[in-house]
Amino acid sequence: MTRFTLLLALLGGAIWTPVKAAEPTRSLHALQEDFVNLRFGMFIHFNMPTFFPGDWPDPDASPEAFTPRHLDCDQWAEAAVSAHMSYGCLTTKHHSGFCIWDTRTTDYSSMHSPVKRDVVKEYVEAFRKRGLKTMLYYSMLDTHHRIRPGHIKPENTEMILQQLTELLTHYGEIDALVIDGWDAPWSRISYEEIPFERIYLHIKSLQPNCLVMDLNAAKYPADALFYGDIKPYEQNAGQHISKETNRLPAMSCLPLNGAWFWEPRFPEEPVKDPQELVEKNLRPFNEAYCNFMLNVSPNADGKLDDNALVALKEMGEMWEPSKKRIRVPDGIAPIVASNLAKGRPAESSWSDDMWIMDFANDDDFGTSWISHPSVEKPWWEVELGKGTRFNMITLFEAEPRVESYKLEFWDGSHWKTLAAGRGEKQGRLTVHRFEEVEAEKVRIEIEKFHAPPVIAEFGVYHETR
Repeated sequence: MTRFTLLLALLGGAIWTPVKAAEPTRSLHALQEDFVNLRFGMFIHFNMPTFFPGDWPDPDASPEAFTPRHLDCDQWAEAAVSAHMSYGCLTTKHHSGFCIWDTRTTDYSSMHSPVKRDVVKEYVEAFRKRGLKTMLYYSMLDTHHRIRPGHIKPENTEMILQQLTELLTHYGEIDALVIDGWDAPWSRISYEEIPFERIYLHIKSLQPNCLVMDLNAAKYPADALFYGDIKPYEQNAGQHISKETNRLPAMSCLPLNGAWFWEPRFPEEPVKDPQELVEKNLRPFNEAYCNFMLNVSPNADGKLDDNALVALKEMGEMWEPSKKRIRVPDGIAPIVASNLAKGRPAESSWSDDMWIMDFANDDDFGTSWISHPSVEKPWWEVELGKGTRFNMITLFEAEPRVESYKLEFWDGSHWKTLAAGRGEKQGRLTVHRFEEVEAEKVRIEIEKFHAPPVIAEFGVYHETR
């Protein structure tokens, strides 16, 4: 230490310590490929629900209920190693809002519980000590702090940003952040109420190499990445990857037990068959660009049950990661901005039966605007409002029938051509990115098709670049 830095330390009242240099920013494709090559990891659901029946405890339950007297993150890490897992992912905050790290944003945390322990800190230290990567889970839905439908306020977003800042600056390099409780039928918090792009860019500003996964983005089609860097599949929610056709970097998760969080019946209840987990999940997923995240639930003491330890060891005895690197196909950059066309007034040429124009921008990829078979030059347009700025358009066809089209925008007095051709195409999705324009309306004129066009979603976005 030089005299100058020593003087600064003395003036600051603390001993100066050097800050580790930030990791070089890597390309998204390289990060996605690294994630897929991690192959197998441990999802760890451990939070306030551990001490209550079911996954949704009383949101006003006292921190006094959080009592893992023998918390042993080293045991978790050893169990992960025994299964040849390469990382862990811990539930830092679940839907009831309890934080299991040393946070300044609320007293509703493990630091105000009887054990007064920073579980996130102990977890990352235990896993890294054994060469394992660390990921974190975080829920946007927070019933304790009333971050839920009908109660969303600007200060809620600010609290979320503060909490994410703590998690991404106090605990070293975080390889991925798994988000939940957002844009789902059961959470009902939209990507507009808590703006996805703002949260996404904030995460990247803190840790550019941290991948973002929103578990609820599985509602979007498997053709491209909407709202996240990795395509997630939660098997318990009925989300299943196509092992034959998937071309995206993906993650599939499943609990070893009959629920995500620990239940008193678990020590005596059979876990899922280790051989089936290997043969029906782990091996085939790895061959389909998909990482498998198996949830293991620590008990109310903070330790894994014996039957879970045995199952993980058995998996490790029948599987180990291949040394051959999985090469993930290149894809279109993720879509993370809000869809400006969502729910806006739409018009079109004659539609087929009930499938009128409004189905093309209802944020539901299971419904479509279908052109009437007699229409020779179909068109569809959306009113965005005066002075709307945008720089990207997406076209998602329920069935690929359109061969050529023209995109135009209304500048207040004239229709002007915006883009032609096919743009970036991946599966049934075509993405057009261009320099920002300002317009009241946008339309698509379909010039050539081999069957009546079926447009599931037409998106208009203003991306931050």
